[in-house]
Amino acid sequence: MCIRDSTGSADGLAQAPYHRESRRIKAEYTVVEQDLSAAVRGPAGAVSYHDSVGIGMYRIDLHPSTGGDNYIDVASSPFEIPLGALLPRRVENLLPAAKNLGTTHITNGCYRLHPVEWNIGEAAGALAAFSLDRGVAPRAVRDSPALLEAFQSRLESGGVELRWPDIAAY
Repeated sequence: MCIRDSTGSADGLAQAPYHRESRRIKAEYTVVEQDLSAAVRGPAGAVSYHDSVGIGMYRIDLHPSTGGDNYIDVASSPFEIPLGALLPRRVENLLPAAKNLGTTHITNGCYRLHPVEWNIGEAAGALAAFSLDRGVAPRAVRDSPALLEAFQSRLESGGVELRWPDIAAY
């Protein structure tokens, strides 16, 4: 199948500029509302993941749904991107990018923003390269404290922020 076939256009460009929702993997870790909702977490802020590979910040916003809700807007805390959300439960050597990671429909509302998607893609690409360099499967990086520390150090030396400074939700 060529790219033109998958997009349905002669030039291979998408016919629609953006899809707000996408398929998500069933991940080793799924980010849930209780991880980052300001109402739930309060002054503690979002959960800090031992396997963080980046950061993001946006409110949980959902647009009209089939349930009749016109708009849902939930304050969230600045959050981290857990490596576990990039690792499918059953499939080896497949890494999601953009908004295909392990989130719920609710938490996808804040992980779907372009800066967060780009950070996820950067982390996935870096994980693929790191895994190839070390001759290990991506899952092994999360499973080994030494490999995880080396991977996170590589991300940080490349300028990737893994933790937020102490700031509040909005």
